[in-house]
Amino acid sequence: MHRMSAAEDAEAQLSEVELLFSMFPNEEEFVVNDQLALAELRDWVENKTLSAPSSKIHFTIYLKLDISEAAEEVFSLSCSYPFRYPTVPPEITIRAPSLTRAQQAQLNTDLEIYLKDNCSGEVCVLSATEWIKDHGAAYLCKELLSSTGPDTKATTSKDVFSRLWIYSHHIYNKHKRKNILDWSKELHLSGFSMPGKPGVVCIEGLQSTCEEFWARVRRLTWKRILIRHREDIPLDVKSADLNTEIQKQRKFSHFEEKIFDVHGTRGNHMDLGQLYQFLNEKGCAEVFPMYFGIEGQ
Repeated sequence: MHRMSAAEDAEAQLSEVELLFSMFPNEEEFVVNDQLALAELRDWVENKTLSAPSSKIHFTIYLKLDISEAAEEVFSLSCSYPFRYPTVPPEITIRAPSLTRAQQAQLNTDLEIYLKDNCSGEVCVLSATEWIKDHGAAYLCKELLSSTGPDTKATTSKDVFSRLWIYSHHIYNKHKRKNILDWSKELHLSGFSMPGKPGVVCIEGLQSTCEEFWARVRRLTWKRILIRHREDIPLDVKSADLNTEIQKQRKFSHFEEKIFDVHGTRGNHMDLGQLYQFLNEKGCAEVFPMYFGIEGQ
């Protein structure tokens, strides 16, 4: 493996900062906190007449995430380049107004693990922003975000029914497949999983148990996994027993692994036409284009 020199590290840093400027052209999205450090870096890379920079590059990226139809949250990524970045990892701290201290700590720890596993020796700030876009909302305290108005009592996860549509780049590993089946049973969730490439998982049940399932699954090692779509339905627990209300909302009677006609050179691609028919039978056909960007038939 080629070991980068200090000059190559500096060139990679400048290249990434300029890319970030083009990706986030507005000051509301991207701010370099120390312009002198950036000027030093640019002079060092372009002229090589100065000594190596004496100040670290430090900048902040602001990502606006839609949490629900009525709510959004701004996640700030405070980023600092160690002098030997990307030979060594960047220093990134994520904050958001609605994150509790524990949620923020967990989010930062999980991002650090992701970058260590996936971006060693390469520039990775854009990868970090994509990871936050995919995963950030799942860390937020749902109780803070489910209030429907100033005069409405906030709905808690105990009386919200959720359905999560999870997308993975692939699901092959037999231990992961067993975990998905075991955890859905343990948490009394219904739905299905479709292994292969891509992998699809749908879970439905109480919001709190869906969130617990998602928290466990996303901590496994994945090339890419995200919630593609979610449905949150307040339950009318005043007029009926909670379990009765949950059963009314379920579109799946239990949880199962679905294997459709397999094809592809590795025998890992499912027949998406059969998947569409299955979803259509369950009254869920509208999620098909959300997963695959095409209308089913």
